[in-house]
Amino acid sequence: MGVFVFLPLVLPLTAWPVARLAEQHLHPRTATRLLTALAVVLALCSTVCLALVMVVGTAQLPGNPLPDAWSDPEVRAAVPYDEVVGKAAIPALCAVLVACARTVRRHGRVRRRAHLALAGLRGTEVAVLPDAEPYAYALPPAGRRGGAVPSAGADGRGPRRGRGRVVVTTALLDRLRPGERRALFAHERAHLAARHDRFLLAVQLAARANPFLRPLRTAVAYTAERWADEEAARAIGSRRTVARAIGAAALVSRGTPHPTLAGLAAPGSVPRRVAALLGPAPAVRPWPPAFTAVGLAAWGAAAGTAASAMSSANSAVTMVLILHAATPL
Repeated sequence: MGVFVFLPLVLPLTAWPVARLAEQHLHPRTATRLLTALAVVLALCSTVCLALVMVVGTAQLPGNPLPDAWSDPEVRAAVPYDEVVGKAAIPALCAVLVACARTVRRHGRVRRRAHLALAGLRGTEVAVLPDAEPYAYALPPAGRRGGAVPSAGADGRGPRRGRGRVVVTTALLDRLRPGERRALFAHERAHLAARHDRFLLAVQLAARANPFLRPLRTAVAYTAERWADEEAARAIGSRRTVARAIGAAALVSRGTPHPTLAGLAAPGSVPRRVAALLGPAPAVRPWPPAFTAVGLAAWGAAAGTAASAMSSANSAVTMVLILHAATPL
């Protein structure tokens, strides 16, 4: 096992080059799926690494509930024991779990509040709110748990369980032309159809688990919006109209209530999205060509992810076998 157990903590650095290059050279759909998969696997591996090191650190604490044999010199010689690192992994893993739990809870709370706020409106796909603040976002379907959000009744009132809704205010609609309104609705419907909230939540959790994965979170937030841009342009047949709608909405909109709820005017990337829409449509490829910058970066990230997965799996199996042998029957 040795020092290889610590590799998953730093191997996310191998995904940094592909995060930027994927935004520029891959189709947004391919980039979103690729970067999300890399982020999730790397985050899981680094969390397993922290858990393994924590076991070693916990076994050295006086009064711990673990079997005494786990702190024997033979076991300590077989695992990467370091008094400082082992004990530091305990609060580090706790911080990761708390941060991820808070992110999931806040995401669920925002969704529940949004659905409850729409409970008095008709259960249509588009919910238009009489609000002076201009904003729009895609609201995913209500969850099965909680029971606080009812299904639509026979009169069609209340949110419908099992499908999302496009939330937009009259203030934003008043600032858009008819063609731009169609672009807005097509964009938000693309977010709902592809369930971009799941991608955004996954990379949010990955970044909480390992700060080295924050560039992937930023990249996926951009590529998910670009994915919806391209779907909207295909649906209405005009890339320029979608670009105008994005620009107009960005000038007046305040964004979305939570980073995992996607919206037309997501902050931070509007000029790049508009420039991309004014150019030709990106080519759809399942994987970038090997002998290109983005292809080499993708293969490098894939190799780093595979090495991280194998290192964490090997360390976990070794740790289980050692501790099982050291545990008295």
